[in-house]
Amino acid sequence: MFNNLHEECGVFGVYSPDGLDVASLCYYGLYALQHRGQESCGIAMNDDGVIHCHKGAGLVNEIFTPEVMRSLGTGQMAVAHVRYGTMGTDPRLNAQPLVVNHVKGRMALAHNGALTNAAELREAFELEGSIFHTTSDTEVITYAITRERIACGSIEEAVSRAMNRLKGAYSLVIMSPSKLIAVRDPHGFRPLCIGQIGNSVVFASESCALDAIGAHIVRDLDPGEIVVVDKDGMRSDRTHVGEAEKTTCVFEYIYFARPDSVIDGSSVHVARARAGAFLALEHPVQADVVIGVPDSGLDAALGYARQSGIPYGIGFIKSKYIGRTFIQPTQSERENLVRIKLNPVSATVKGKRVVLVDDSIVRGTTCARIVRLLREAGATEVHMRSSAPAFKNPCYFGTDIDSRDKLIACQHSLEEICQIIGADSLGYLSCESARKLADNSHGFCTACFDGQYPVEPPVGCRKNKYERKISEAEA
Repeated sequence: MFNNLHEECGVFGVYSPDGLDVASLCYYGLYALQHRGQESCGIAMNDDGVIHCHKGAGLVNEIFTPEVMRSLGTGQMAVAHVRYGTMGTDPRLNAQPLVVNHVKGRMALAHNGALTNAAELREAFELEGSIFHTTSDTEVITYAITRERIACGSIEEAVSRAMNRLKGAYSLVIMSPSKLIAVRDPHGFRPLCIGQIGNSVVFASESCALDAIGAHIVRDLDPGEIVVVDKDGMRSDRTHVGEAEKTTCVFEYIYFARPDSVIDGSSVHVARARAGAFLALEHPVQADVVIGVPDSGLDAALGYARQSGIPYGIGFIKSKYIGRTFIQPTQSERENLVRIKLNPVSATVKGKRVVLVDDSIVRGTTCARIVRLLREAGATEVHMRSSAPAFKNPCYFGTDIDSRDKLIACQHSLEEICQIIGADSLGYLSCESARKLADNSHGFCTACFDGQYPVEPPVGCRKNKYERKISEAEA
């Protein structure tokens, strides 16, 4: 798990009074968000107030075959989800959207992020008699909203009340029988934007999903904002806006988001190129060529080359037929996978002093293999540069870093890491520069680098807390 970072998921929703093919819009929207989650996916369709849902473990094109797409039928609105599980180990069990029934109707919910008080809320709900069917934070959120919905007059009021109890990261798209609702937590940890096609309204984790369906971006949700769409149009509830300092996850710009996305008004591509330029200023070196590790290291490598004046080159060819991260049972198979995924271009690196730019160094094992590939291809020197600062702390807001034990920067000095990965030199982006990547002036969450958590983290609670609790109970 620690060889590469993964973000929990991507959300998508459509409300179409124009009679558009909502199911197809969700399919293509999820396809554009596939990089945010390759473990499971799902679509919940609202057909005249009746919510139908299909989901499963696998990629979008695997789960939503032509037959399944036809079976979804037609409807005015839908919510959809792609997932990589940072909490909950069973991809089928924890696939989203979640659909719940309650005395006032049905609700479908798709969630991106992670709560810091999920265990506390779950225990409280269980003591009240609630029965949980999944091991994800998302079901905790559905219970929080449903509990309020029973006692108040509208779904949006229930969402607003539930937000008083939720702590941490959550970007939500929620569907009731008559409304589509988008919610972003008061810190704005995870992105969520609004788009339009004619009179139809679209919500998506990233603007690239809007581009994929021909929608134009209207704006991003403000942190703490609730946006409601129904037969009367679109309206905003700003009750929770301004409750907390805006701290968007900086890794959205460094790695998670697609480079063609725009988040909170800032281009992801420009942010990554800027990271490379900062790296060139902070860690200059005499070299012949700058190359990037596909895909998220390429933009930063381009920025490094422009700033340093060292020529940019294509150093690796990435196989386009490996659609997901495979978990191989043996070390030799894992090493072979690196060769299958990435093949060095010897004409670019042979006899050259190479600057190698990657988005991050987590455990260091994959990085070491890549450096070795360059050596075998004839590189005389390899100077490693990371467009992220060193990872030294767990993330509790939707990224699968839950232990310092496996983080190489927590176990070794800079010189030791350089020796372990086999590089001639090593440089990380500074936290100060990471906070300057976006054009907008809002703050970032950099807790995984500097330990400054915007929300108090849970104490003594790992990512697999629910599975551990269940296992202990069964034992």
